[in-house]
Amino acid sequence: MRRRELASAVAHYIAGVLDRDSMISAVDSLWQSASLSVGDRVQTMRGTTRGVVTRILEDGRIAWRPEDSTLELIALPESLLPQD
Repeated sequence: MRRRELASAVAHYIAGVLDRDSMISAVDSLWQSASLSVGDRVQTMRGTTRGVVTRILEDGRIAWRPEDSTLELIALPESLLPQD
């Protein structure tokens, strides 16, 4: 997901739709490795679901609980963004 967003930002810059500063900002924010810890607030790449990290699994995947839910979801760290 993150790679697709990076490729899209660069392609929009090459096509002339996106200015250089916006492209650099987008690439910089997406390029950073997600370093999440228990209790961090996160959201999906598209921003449709938000929640809290509940634990980090041995293989590096993230267990997190969406807002207003008792379910625990498992995701790769690359598929989640820290919430501001």
